[in-house]
Amino acid sequence: MVVTIGCTNMARPLTTLRDMLGTIAQSYVTIVVVALLVGAAFAPIAWGTTSGPDGTVAVIELNSGINERVADEVIDDLREARENESINAVVLEVDSPGGGVTASESLYLAVERTAEEMPVVTSIQSVGASGGYYMSVPSDEIYVNPSSTVGSVGVRATYIDPPTRDEQITTGPDKAGGTKEQVKQQVEQMKQMFVGSVMEHRGDELELSETELSYAKTYTGVESVENGLTDEVGDTEVAIGAAADMAGLNDYETVEMDRDAMVSPLLGMESTADDSERGPDGHPQTYGDYGSVNTPAFLAVWGTVDGETVIETSRPSETPAPTTPATGGEAP
Repeated sequence: MVVTIGCTNMARPLTTLRDMLGTIAQSYVTIVVVALLVGAAFAPIAWGTTSGPDGTVAVIELNSGINERVADEVIDDLREARENESINAVVLEVDSPGGGVTASESLYLAVERTAEEMPVVTSIQSVGASGGYYMSVPSDEIYVNPSSTVGSVGVRATYIDPPTRDEQITTGPDKAGGTKEQVKQQVEQMKQMFVGSVMEHRGDELELSETELSYAKTYTGVESVENGLTDEVGDTEVAIGAAADMAGLNDYETVEMDRDAMVSPLLGMESTADDSERGPDGHPQTYGDYGSVNTPAFLAVWGTVDGETVIETSRPSETPAPTTPATGGEAP
């Protein structure tokens, strides 16, 4: 009797223990299921916050003649791109026959400075000639349309209005203005800077000699790819994709840095800005603010300018070897 009673007393606690463990197990399963459901509900929100673009490609446009004001705006855009940590690459959309030498050089230096910090790709639209090509040269790659006009690597000095012949008293023989020989030397120095910059950045791709380059011919987009002035035929979308690839971006967004077109009246184009904004000292002849001072304008521009009197144009140092005739004008 003692043994039987003892076994019965031991069985009841074991039964109770099993019931408690079952309840705990069911509660644990319930908690796990609830946790999984809650996680599934909130997971899409978490995924959405981490699946944005890898970075940004900025598109900077220049679709006018080049003067100081136009150059300053593009230079500001390039500086903003360099200083903005969210921008990883730049595409220059260029449609310009060039303009003032100094303004074109400033753009060249700004593009070169930007290309040292991030990929820069240029997309030439209708025209990328003279100063318009000069500013594009430091780009990592240059894309063109098949019929684009490219090249015209040269400089010219010109007067827009005939120089005054008033008698003046000066402290030196050159104070009232240099001689034609001095202007010729200045033009030659500017040409050498232009040609040298092209050779520095495009030398490995160029099929043109330095002399042929300084002849200042223009070429179609297809011809410019063949002779190495540009890299490939492609539109702006292709250029954006190339810039993104260089920056290592698989998923990216594009930001257009727009501004009102500022076009030089010297090139016979319309300006979207009120001419009165130029003020009384606006001097289109020199692309600067010199009032009524009559000085030569040094131009890296392709085409003709209304009312100009050409003083000197840059020329090759020797007769170039025969080449395949190129389309387009030969004005520097």
